[in-house]
Amino acid sequence: MAKDTGRVTLQDIAKATGFTVNTVSRALKNKDDISRETCQRIQQVAREMGYVRNYIASSLRSGRTKTIAMIAGSMMNPFYAILGDLIQQEAVRLGYSLVILCSRDDPDTEVQMVEMALSRQVDGVLITPCSFDSPALGLLRSSGIPFVLLSRYLEGSEDDCVYCDDEQGGYLAARHLIEKGHRNLGMVSFRHVVFSSRKRFDGFQRACLEAGVPARDIHYTEPEKDEDLLPTLRSWIGGGMTALFAFCDVEAWSMITQMENAGLPESARPQIVGFDNILRYVNFPKPICSIDPHLREEARTAIDLLRRRIHQPDLPPQQVVLPVTLVCRGSCE
Repeated sequence: MAKDTGRVTLQDIAKATGFTVNTVSRALKNKDDISRETCQRIQQVAREMGYVRNYIASSLRSGRTKTIAMIAGSMMNPFYAILGDLIQQEAVRLGYSLVILCSRDDPDTEVQMVEMALSRQVDGVLITPCSFDSPALGLLRSSGIPFVLLSRYLEGSEDDCVYCDDEQGGYLAARHLIEKGHRNLGMVSFRHVVFSSRKRFDGFQRACLEAGVPARDIHYTEPEKDEDLLPTLRSWIGGGMTALFAFCDVEAWSMITQMENAGLPESARPQIVGFDNILRYVNFPKPICSIDPHLREEARTAIDLLRRRIHQPDLPPQQVVLPVTLVCRGSCE
């Protein structure tokens, strides 16, 4: 059934199936007013004929490219890699292409990535900004292009955003450790993450104080370099600290590795709870308890928010906070 020459068109598929061009077009887009059986039949014929949708022609007609950009820190971070994969699944399901751009949490690079996205005429942008006053956000706002803050909330802004309940996550982590018998606890965040670091520690500290943990036994540090961590941990351990909350799972595994490599006796190592529940998506050899921010729901919500903003630019700002849960794997006992 393959066409001998040239690009297969909707007219070719209509002729081959006996349906109108309009029905073929709507079936290929999985529109609800076309029966599932008809959609499947038309799509099967289209595949056999080698049909590929011409997005350039579609964008010229509609004024939209059906492309969105995701601007994140780095795909070497499993959190962003997993979130990017989930967002792509949602984007493809809705007929969008996804361009992933990495800022490496550098403000200048972040601006370059926004400029690149704008130059590609994307319909919208999902961005995880690296700072409260990121110039990239100013560029997006002045461009008028729809965008959604991903895993971030900037207090005082009127930007669309979707993020997990960071404070509740910190609260659940501390409460879990306290329920396991720990009374001297610390939190480690290898760098200050916009909004999230403070909120997670706020929740962590609140749970500790509610449980009667003295303020002197609630610790927090943001090491600038990996080598700054061990001296701090040794000091905390010497003061009786027995449990840690890591800002994210990747940092939790990094801490475990550093303590092992330093020869710290297992009996002296603090028990750990992480954040992101990476083990739900990727198999790592060291199971840890973790706060699950439900990344699939974040991906689905972010795409839905952006899609609504694209089609209804006058909607009031939408700020969606997603609930979190704790997953226990025994690393806190």
